Amino acid sequence: MLQLVATCHCGAVQISVPAMPEFVVECNCSICRRNGARWAFYRADMVQMVGHPEHSTQYLWGARSICTMHCKICGCATHWETINGGPADRVGVNSRLFDPELLEGIRIRHFDGADSWTYVD
Repeated sequence: MLQLVATCHCGAVQISVPAMPEFVVECNCSICRRNGARWAFYRADMVQMVGHPEHSTQYLWGARSICTMHCKICGCATHWETINGGPADRVGVNSRLFDPELLEGIRIRHFDGADSWTYVD
């Protein structure tokens, strides 16, 4: 089975998924905007990780329903995970960690995480 790999800058955290998503999400909330992340959503059972949790650190903010994970070594935002009863079957992978040519032609959806919590496209 084909696996696509997203890696942080130093390569300590590697995330394998079976395919590129139909679309990625650019959120304008305070943390996503600052991280410059575009999220690709996957079922948790589709995601394989190397270097997590030993090379990852988490950041919690706001409602504390997800934690944003970063590489401890290079600082790249790698993914987010749900916590405290959230939908644990979903993981958001920072699609900017894939090779750029893999992202060509993938639709970018815009999510208003700063205000309305709705898609604005």
